[in-house]
Amino acid sequence: MAVGFEKIYLLQNPLNLSTSEIIATYVYKIGLLNANFSFATAVGLFNSLVNLVLLLLVNAFARRVSGNSLW
Repeated sequence: MAVGFEKIYLLQNPLNLSTSEIIATYVYKIGLLNANFSFATAVGLFNSLVNLVLLLLVNAFARRVSGNSLW
C-alpha cells in the first residue's frame, strides 16, 4: 500500500487533486501545512495498523494454501 509520495505530490495540481489524493499526501497536508499534528499522527498510525493486519492475513492465507509463509 505504499506509493512513492514524491511522485504523487509533484504531479498533483488543482485539476486532479480530488482524484490523486492518497493517504501520504493527506497526512502531509493536514499535519504540516495545517499544523494539526495529532490528527495526522492518528491517520498515519491507522494506516500502519491496516497495513499490518493485511500482512498478517495474507501471510496466514499463504501458509494455508501453499505451506510457505514469511515466518
